[in-house]
Amino acid sequence: MELSGKRVVVTGGAGLVGSHLAAALAPDNDVLVVDDLSKGTREQVPEGVEFAKRDVRSETAVADVITEDVDIVFHFAAYTDTNHAEPRTLFEENTEMTYTVLERMREVGVDTVVFTSSSTVYGEAPMPTSEEFAPLEPISIYGAGKLADEGLVSTFAHSYGIDAVIVRFANIVGPHQRGNVIPDFIEKLLEDPDTLEILGDGRQEKSYMHVEQCIDAMSYVVEHADEECTIVNLGTKTTTSVTDIADIVADELDVDPTYEFTGGRRGWTGDVPKMRLSIEKLESLGWEPAETSDEAVRRATKQLVRELRPES
Repeated sequence: MELSGKRVVVTGGAGLVGSHLAAALAPDNDVLVVDDLSKGTREQVPEGVEFAKRDVRSETAVADVITEDVDIVFHFAAYTDTNHAEPRTLFEENTEMTYTVLERMREVGVDTVVFTSSSTVYGEAPMPTSEEFAPLEPISIYGAGKLADEGLVSTFAHSYGIDAVIVRFANIVGPHQRGNVIPDFIEKLLEDPDTLEILGDGRQEKSYMHVEQCIDAMSYVVEHADEECTIVNLGTKTTTSVTDIADIVADELDVDPTYEFTGGRRGWTGDVPKMRLSIEKLESLGWEPAETSDEAVRRATKQLVRELRPES
């Protein structure tokens, strides 16, 4: 599908990826951002983009925003904390939102959905992990929920004629992000530049992708998808360890802290210590990342330091 001249709905569009997508699509499309602002902020919604504060769990609320004139829905709305304090809530409400969106699309004849999934569906798989890897054995409730969501999307694609694109994200980083390792380290070092607590042993190693690269890649996949249900990994060919992230953050803040590790190979229950997605399928479609994982972390860190450091 060509992303031009379309009526686009972005659920969760006040969050990191959704807000950047809305900004990228707005010049050439009619974009509606839908968000309950439980995590995202109204300020992140780009100027000139229509906004509706709605709870996507509600059938009535979704019926208000997904109407017959919509061409494509980007469904990003979800609890994204992989270590959520209430795992049942995370699982049940994320899948409820996905079902509600898909059922409304079927009712009114909206025929294209893009769903943001996660590397967590793979669990502790051999690296680099391709889209064909099986069986998928997630080790977190978050990953299990994303896999259940993928099952719903697949069902509506194959049984109800909705064209679907599922993008499985590596770790996406960028401005306005909170609750992620980079802003967490920045905030800790601004408070105490001498000591930094690091969850786990610091050797956890994952692929990081800047949100601007993510949006470019996702848009490219949507425009070149040719299957009923296209599944594509989005990430980089390289990884960055947690200790390396700490080094980058310390360098950008010009501090030299002592690292204190909580110990263990996982940062929290359900944490996948090492992750690198295969992006051969993405490359076969014609898109390659312009940044390494380290470069993505560095760029995001510079942006977040400017946001989080108090003005002198």
